[in-house]
Amino acid sequence: MAQRSLPCPHCGALIDARENSCPWCGTRRPGIWARLTGRGTRGDNGDWQINAIIAANVVYFLLSLLISGHGSLDGNPLNFLSPDQRSLMLLGATGSVPVFAYGRFWTLISASYLHGGLLHIFFNMMALRQIGPWVSAEFGPNRMFAIYTLSGVVGYIASCLAGVSVTIGASAAVCGLIGALFYFGKARGGSYGAAVSREVSGWLISLVLFGLVMPGINNWGHGGGVVGGVVLARLLGFRAQKRDTSGHRIIALACAVLTVFALSWGCLLAYTVLFL
Repeated sequence: MAQRSLPCPHCGALIDARENSCPWCGTRRPGIWARLTGRGTRGDNGDWQINAIIAANVVYFLLSLLISGHGSLDGNPLNFLSPDQRSLMLLGATGSVPVFAYGRFWTLISASYLHGGLLHIFFNMMALRQIGPWVSAEFGPNRMFAIYTLSGVVGYIASCLAGVSVTIGASAAVCGLIGALFYFGKARGGSYGAAVSREVSGWLISLVLFGLVMPGINNWGHGGGVVGGVVLARLLGFRAQKRDTSGHRIIALACAVLTVFALSWGCLLAYTVLFL
């Protein structure tokens, strides 16, 4: 009787149930572990990191509404229930003006947690909820968070260099996750890699078309985020290539510290200007 294949509970690669260790990540007795625990996917799918990112975005969005004098009335549905320009600038909107004119380099991180309206944050968080677990499964939670944070920075650097004066939103970081999946599909190869590449290519085409037809879309941020995600995925590797290392954990921790600093600094500046 043939032994069925089982996914390794750590890296997710399909292996023979009789294997004593996963040939991809080295996990001991992966078939036995998967049967005992009932785990058919990765041991750590990074849900708490993704939920933390979404929570931070929602809290920062609510804060921007709280300190706004009024919302936007320009008729754009994406700006429904939107914070005003002053609150966004205080909390850390980025772009060539904040970065080059005022030296607010920390906004390259904080801008990924600011949104211009209810639909803006809704669509970005829905995309993150769909794509984030997939990236976390293939790269691990630490690398996922590092790619999310740093590709957002790369996207906003591209925006600044292109002369985009002010910009906000998590879409550059989300595009980084898409870029990472695109690299994964090409590097992984095989039928699974080809399937990933096809699906992600469809997302990339949709991004381009959406950017062409919708006004006010930061295409430089999107493109920079995708390129950043591809480069970071190549540098960091994915689980089928190498297991998580202390270096990956240190990078993720550094990204978390920088994110907390940027958001806290934005809150402090807003409090200082508005209440002191």
